[in-house]
Amino acid sequence: MPKHQPPFTLNNKILSQVAEISEAMGRLSVVFEQEQSLKLRRVNRMRTIQGSLAIEGNTLSEEQITAILDGKRIIAPPKEVKEASNAIAVYEQLDQWQPEKGKHLLAAHKVLMLGLEDDAGTYRSGGVGVMSGKKVVHMAPQAERVPGLMKALFTWLKNSDAHPLITSSVFHYEFEFIHPFADGNGRMGRLWQTLILSKWHSVFAYIPVESLVHQHQDNYYLAIRQSTAQGESTPFIEFMLGMIYQAIKELSETSTTQKTDQKTTQKTTQNQQAILDYLKIHPQASRKELAEMIDTITESGVKYNLKALQDMGLLKRIGSARSGHWKVLD
Repeated sequence: MPKHQPPFTLNNKILSQVAEISEAMGRLSVVFEQEQSLKLRRVNRMRTIQGSLAIEGNTLSEEQITAILDGKRIIAPPKEVKEASNAIAVYEQLDQWQPEKGKHLLAAHKVLMLGLEDDAGTYRSGGVGVMSGKKVVHMAPQAERVPGLMKALFTWLKNSDAHPLITSSVFHYEFEFIHPFADGNGRMGRLWQTLILSKWHSVFAYIPVESLVHQHQDNYYLAIRQSTAQGESTPFIEFMLGMIYQAIKELSETSTTQKTDQKTTQKTTQNQQAILDYLKIHPQASRKELAEMIDTITESGVKYNLKALQDMGLLKRIGSARSGHWKVLD
């Protein structure tokens, strides 16, 4: 047993969540290895990056980050473009890092914060507080304690016999509590949980948990505060496992809907069905994104089929063309 044991309680809810996720991962792993997954992996990687950046206030859209992934130039604040470029680089190197090695964490932080933070790749040398508006909600440990705290955390991670779903969530919370860097702690904490999980199931490298966390970021920060108040990470574990299960469920539905929704398929062409399937899970998808996801159709073809599906009463546009979303009608 490691000397340092981060406090948490394995209650019935957490044990049930671990069992549900493990079962769901067994099904998803089979589906995800099929040929169709290449573009799906790319889109989910983009959603992961966009979600993690958005939590920290980056305003780039999914379409803009896709353009950066494609090596295209976009009109946007240079700092936000740099944040996205760095995040893309660090996620592309994900399989090179070992989660229990501190030097790999520092190397990943250097990639993530290159050109954004003078001390990229090194632990902070000063005090830092977590703010909520103008109020300090958490004062991180003193800078001189950070190396020792991180070493103890890595030792625990290496020696723990707990399930990776547990260790990844505990590490994520403890990392945010220590706040080892001057900047980039949120992005690094989420990255490292993804890394730990990807060593359990490689598919986790492409499951956009961060996108869901962004959608529930108030509850994300609430879970951190509750864990800090209780002196253990149990509330945060429960929250993250909930997000992981939901992300797996949505990805499974994206990958298998074409096989199970026979009733709608009879009413539509193959391309139209593919559009409906994708919009059920990604209602804010653009025409460009749909064209990239469906090999057999152009952006003009997507536009034509969206109109046809609306005329058939199978699809409805909610809100404006720029900021609205699609609703698939049963």
